[in-house]
Amino acid sequence: MEFLLDTVDLKKIKYYCDKLNVKGVTSNPTILKKAGVGDDLFVHLKKIKEIIGDERELHVQVVAPSVSGMIDEAHKIVDEVGKDVYIKVPTTLDGLEVMKKLKAEGIRVTATAIYTEFQGYQAINVGADYLAPYYNRMLNQNIDSAEVIRNLAKRINLDNSNTKILAASFHNVAQVNEALSNGAQAVTVGPDIVASAFKIPSISQAVADFRNDWESLYGDKNINNL
Repeated sequence: MEFLLDTVDLKKIKYYCDKLNVKGVTSNPTILKKAGVGDDLFVHLKKIKEIIGDERELHVQVVAPSVSGMIDEAHKIVDEVGKDVYIKVPTTLDGLEVMKKLKAEGIRVTATAIYTEFQGYQAINVGADYLAPYYNRMLNQNIDSAEVIRNLAKRINLDNSNTKILAASFHNVAQVNEALSNGAQAVTVGPDIVASAFKIPSISQAVADFRNDWESLYGDKNINNL
């Protein structure tokens, strides 16, 4: 299983990289806008790289409307951020052409904006490293996200493909769990959802109960004092 953070907030990236086994960081124009990242895009992306190091992944999206434009943007991102960056490309007809060409150059690719099985199959077929199905957005359009992920996972196994499913666009922790249990090898999750997963009152109560029982036995001593 791979766990990625869907944010460009430097403090939150550092915090959760310290706490969890984080595989990498994903970004898109909406996330950049929310974080107020403007003309200093590459400065900001390099700061993320400094935090996550070379052992973790960084996924950055192209936005140009044409094939040539997306390829030029991909080259710019690779030149600025490094050859180990994953280029996120929308899974349209033009996007699939871009993926083919980038993969032929040895550039890493994440096929994003996936809503249907057919999109996913075509992204697998052009050799995308990751597929990013939009879990909650699919549900909002009455698309069975779990079934799509199951079928894509079956196709990957049948083809003995190296492509991985990187499920994205979650509304809550339950959706993250569903994506993983239905075959997604990876998920990218916003910090707000991660935080909510550990705010269940029962967790805090269990920790408090253990502490109270310890103090009833040993007072203010800790294990090192025994």
